[in-house]
Amino acid sequence: MNKKSQKVKTHKHSPSLKKAVHPAQHPHVHQTHDGVKKRLQRASGHLNKVIRMIECEEKCIDISMQLHAVVKALIEAKKTIIHDHLENCLNEENLSSSDLKEFKDITKYL
Repeated sequence: MNKKSQKVKTHKHSPSLKKAVHPAQHPHVHQTHDGVKKRLQRASGHLNKVIRMIECEEKCIDISMQLHAVVKALIEAKKTIIHDHLENCLNEENLSSSDLKEFKDITKYL
């Protein structure tokens, strides 16, 4: 597909979400993105379950447990994306290996 024939297409999981079709933004493939996408889709399912639980006035402890699962999934997805970025997108020539390790270590707390 050339640049002139690019179109907006509907996202298969949510017809209301649209994304522009565009050439790759990076000269490399992110191996973690498929896994992160799956994790976020599971988190979305958990979040929908929490909403149904609230609507059905289920026990607060059960709702809290499901919310915990959603939050944990989001945090793990964020950490994976950040680590992937550090390993694949930053110009490592400008960072020492100890600087990179320190930065990766601190992202655990984001």
